[in-house]
Amino acid sequence: MADTSFWHPFSDMAYVRRNELVLVRGEGMYLWDDAGNRYLDGSASLWYCNIGHGRTEMADAVAAQMRTLETWSTFGEVANKPALELAELLSAHAPMDRGKVFFTTGGGDAIDTAAKFARLYWQTIGQPERLHMIGRTNGYHGTMAFGTSIGGMEAVRTGWGPLVQGTSQVQHDSPQALRDEIERVGAERVAAFFCEPVMGAAGVYPPAPGYIEEIADICKETGVLLVIDAVIVGFGRIGGWFGCERFGIRPDMITFAKGVTSGYLPLGGVVMSDRIAEPFWSEPGRIMVRHGQTYAGHATVCTAALTNLAIIEREGLMSRGQELEGELQSALAPLADHPLVGDVRSGTGLMAGIELAADVLDADHDAALKLYRGVRSRGVLVRAHARGLAISPPLIVTTEQIREIADVVHAALEELAPVALRVR
Repeated sequence: MADTSFWHPFSDMAYVRRNELVLVRGEGMYLWDDAGNRYLDGSASLWYCNIGHGRTEMADAVAAQMRTLETWSTFGEVANKPALELAELLSAHAPMDRGKVFFTTGGGDAIDTAAKFARLYWQTIGQPERLHMIGRTNGYHGTMAFGTSIGGMEAVRTGWGPLVQGTSQVQHDSPQALRDEIERVGAERVAAFFCEPVMGAAGVYPPAPGYIEEIADICKETGVLLVIDAVIVGFGRIGGWFGCERFGIRPDMITFAKGVTSGYLPLGGVVMSDRIAEPFWSEPGRIMVRHGQTYAGHATVCTAALTNLAIIEREGLMSRGQELEGELQSALAPLADHPLVGDVRSGTGLMAGIELAADVLDADHDAALKLYRGVRSRGVLVRAHARGLAISPPLIVTTEQIREIADVVHAALEELAPVALRVR
């Protein structure tokens, strides 16, 4: 294969440069490469293609908007109808009163926006010492400055030099660890706690029963802002618009992206509670917020989101992830007995993680990548991570396709087993 000039994100370019998988077409649950091979999408691309591929309704809506008004900057007082309509829709469905929506271009800048506003909020109301932000071990909040610093995946954090000061991480499954860290830093110095309802990028870690509710109570007791990172779990992935509704909590901010457009165009944002918005919305001339992305509130992108959300609601996909979580769990459960598998994590939404056994990974650091390639060679695309695979198909997946994904993963494990067991 010819060399490439395209520097892929999250990649070993020394390998990728001559081994690109070039996709050329998508339809429903399937994708095709430039050699004509067909793949079942077992990961909704990067957790986001909730409605499946090639929806002509999306293309038609985007084309119509571009023929009318592609976009114009929304800095200052300028708006457009799709941005206004989308903000109203998201605000109406957010689990908070009178939420205000700040648009970004993706999940990473949504996290950095939430982090900056957490600090700015406390500065504005006269508590400038509240700067510290807490994340969790195994947490992933994108790769921008604040997100890298708040996140708890060491492989993502290392190699960049000093990160943002005033951040720390606590054990991801321990509410007491959060309480202890707030006490150590001092509640009067903590701005916010960032939490994914289901931790995705690190390998899919569902919350223990009661965990989300307890950390919400701790934040309320201590006055610490609760930021729910719904970038992966939103828009049907674990059920509901933002995923956190199933836990009955009311965050101060929610970051979103991915499923809001099903990835057809890039969009992210932050829904901020009335508590956060009030100081900035109450008195003209008091506060000028100098933050925002060039394409925030892009008319065509917002049109894609509105069309995508209409499809999700019309086809009953907003509850689909929760409805199928048991089916996915039961299909993958037998893999836990395989001699190469250390853990299978699922049960909260249409997302699951398969982790190889520790001694398999110790013997061969590329075992997870080999497993991924074995799955791909059998016509299924899933996500590889350092210790195994992540599975999160589009919400239109059938129960038969879920079983097909499980069967293919089992076949790939069987292919890997003779070599892996020999070197253990």
